[in-house]
Amino acid sequence: MIRRVALIPFVAFLVACNSNGVSPASFAANPVGPSPAIASSSGAATVVSGPMREDHDVVVNMLDACDGDSFNAIFGAGTCNRAGGVTFDQFIAELTHLGSIGPWRFAGLTANVQVGQDFVATNKGGEVHTFTEVAEFGGGLVPLLNQLSHVPDVAPECTPAALDPDDFVPPGGTYRERVSHSGNVKFQCCIHPWMRLEASSR
Repeated sequence: MIRRVALIPFVAFLVACNSNGVSPASFAANPVGPSPAIASSSGAATVVSGPMREDHDVVVNMLDACDGDSFNAIFGAGTCNRAGGVTFDQFIAELTHLGSIGPWRFAGLTANVQVGQDFVATNKGGEVHTFTEVAEFGGGLVPLLNQLSHVPDVAPECTPAALDPDDFVPPGGTYRERVSHSGNVKFQCCIHPWMRLEASSR
């Protein structure tokens, strides 16, 4: 029953994304990501195919624990490029119970950063993620995940109109964004909205 209830919003999300030229499923099927560096519309963020790290970069790992067999059985091959882990039914059950799932997270020491430094977020998981700067944390692209994680109000930066294809980071891909202002900076995944990072920049 859980699987059937969860499937409809996910399929609707994937169909909508395909119609707008943004397809997380197609990105997930290509774990190396885009080969050239692609600048976002703001000019501050870039998806790159390799780490390309500098000494002053702020390193963030995008993590998950999806089970390839169960996720791919529902959404198609390439949705999760991992072997073993949390099955899709376990994923929905834990999210329903807790509102978040610990293995789906941003990891890194990012308490304090400086203007001019770059966040370098590498997808070390098996699913597509985004590392999207938001003014305030909110929901993302998948209504069911917003509901189960108790964030019904979608962050404006996470709407389909606000996201570009290169905002979706495939497994093995790296996303770079420069810290352009002082104060608090907030990032979240626009697919899994409990994946969050907050830091103070100066």
